[in-house]
Amino acid sequence: MSLLCCRFWVSGRVQGVFFRASTARVAQRLELTGYARNLADGRVEVLACGQPDNVAEMGAWLQHGPPASSVSELTSEEVSVERPARFTTG
Repeated sequence: MSLLCCRFWVSGRVQGVFFRASTARVAQRLELTGYARNLADGRVEVLACGQPDNVAEMGAWLQHGPPASSVSELTSEEVSVERPARFTTG
């Protein structure tokens, strides 16, 4: 079973709009581990690890995020990290 970890950076109106909590719910549905955290520059950083198709689906969801958000840019990179045991926000 091949697993993939990808780090995403989401820019726009993504803090204070339940972006991290919504991302965690999507991650749980997709059986992904990792995290979503606010960055000091106003972006949200997301690490998503799991089945490649599920990581890709997370990336597609991050392009628009929850209804109250407004994503202006999404960048990502595949990373080689130890897979976290669960998905956290913080």
